[in-house]
Amino acid sequence: MGQVTVSFAMDAGVKEDFESVCKDMGLNLDAAFNVFAKKVINERRIPFELCAPEYDPFYSEENMARLHRSIGQLNEGRGQIHEVLHDKSMVG
Repeated sequence: MGQVTVSFAMDAGVKEDFESVCKDMGLNLDAAFNVFAKKVINERRIPFELCAPEYDPFYSEENMARLHRSIGQLNEGRGQIHEVLHDKSMVG
């Protein structure tokens, strides 16, 4: 299959930082974008999570209100802090 040129706009600072990181990994921009494209094709997904904070369930109004209530209770000495114990057989 033949090569094509793809052109898109990117913030100059982002491009500079991206080029620097790619260079540290022994890649140029062409190679890095080709790796990304092939990963998307092979996995049929973006290979990392994309989420706007307002759509993350952690930041929902309901959860934020609960967290604020819990913090208030702790500050008033009325809450409990639960220690999470890990089963050592399940920890890598």
